[in-house]
Amino acid sequence: MSDAQAAPRIAVPLVIDLAALESIDPVARVISHHGATMGTTWQVRAAMPPSLRLDEAQVAAQIEARLDSITRQMSHWDAGSLLSRFNHAPAGTVFTLPHDFAEVMARGLAIAEASGGAFDPAIGRLTDLWGLGPNPAKNQPCPDAVAGALHDCGWQRLRYDAAASTLTQPGGVWLDLSGIAKGYAVDAIADLLGGLGIGHALVEIGGECSGRGMRPDGDPWWVDIENPPACTQPPLRIAMHQLAIATSGDYLRGAHTLDPRSGMPVMHSTTAVSVVHRSCMIADAWATALGALALEEAQDKARAHDLAARIVDRSGDEWLSPAMQSMM
Repeated sequence: MSDAQAAPRIAVPLVIDLAALESIDPVARVISHHGATMGTTWQVRAAMPPSLRLDEAQVAAQIEARLDSITRQMSHWDAGSLLSRFNHAPAGTVFTLPHDFAEVMARGLAIAEASGGAFDPAIGRLTDLWGLGPNPAKNQPCPDAVAGALHDCGWQRLRYDAAASTLTQPGGVWLDLSGIAKGYAVDAIADLLGGLGIGHALVEIGGECSGRGMRPDGDPWWVDIENPPACTQPPLRIAMHQLAIATSGDYLRGAHTLDPRSGMPVMHSTTAVSVVHRSCMIADAWATALGALALEEAQDKARAHDLAARIVDRSGDEWLSPAMQSMM
């Protein structure tokens, strides 16, 4: 059978949320909304309880307002965002971060340390140099330019006070949270819906997804992990029950992943990494980190941190971490 015809392999969560099962409403109507955010698209499918006092338009408006708030804080494409103001602030300027930004910064720095710098929220000078942000690059940067950008990068240079939620600009550091903020936004929208009384929903932003609860028919929200062209494995289908998934890869847009440690585009054998986790923010950052690491390093990190990961190399070979295999 071809890949399109092959029966999918199924991965399911190891723990079922009984409260979510008990709250399934078989007569709930599934609504769908979509829009644009963070340079990509978002989509929500949600089971609307008949008792909900909000209509579809009100739910959509709240989703858009929440996404706009996150973008105003953390977009490096918006010259007026808090992130952009930090990037251009003089050395010694102290910023008190709002809750969203503080959550992303705390988790981003933790994963930067755990990954040995393969994920780095302070990589903005490099992404700008290579034209991966709002400023296109006309030519490939020379080695001296890369070395100069590396000098101004590095999560170790950031001075973040978690207790006070303050971040101090050490001078010349540019943040780029594109490898984690999208996942955070997915979690934030899923949490928003839960707070509105919509506990059963699938949220997707630019391919990163979070599934909460179940569909009204009692099935989970199903998501297939896309195969790169060379991969002929049967599709891997995830039961998105209280789970999130994020994917990092270069098979669609070409080499656009930078190794924060060298400042150069990743050219090793890995072409796609997917991570499944309860938090889409964590899945997003780890997918970015594992994609920057050589295959054996990525495998070691996935095992060490018990990450449910799928890694595909350019020949189409697939590796599933022990945590992912346990879900099969």
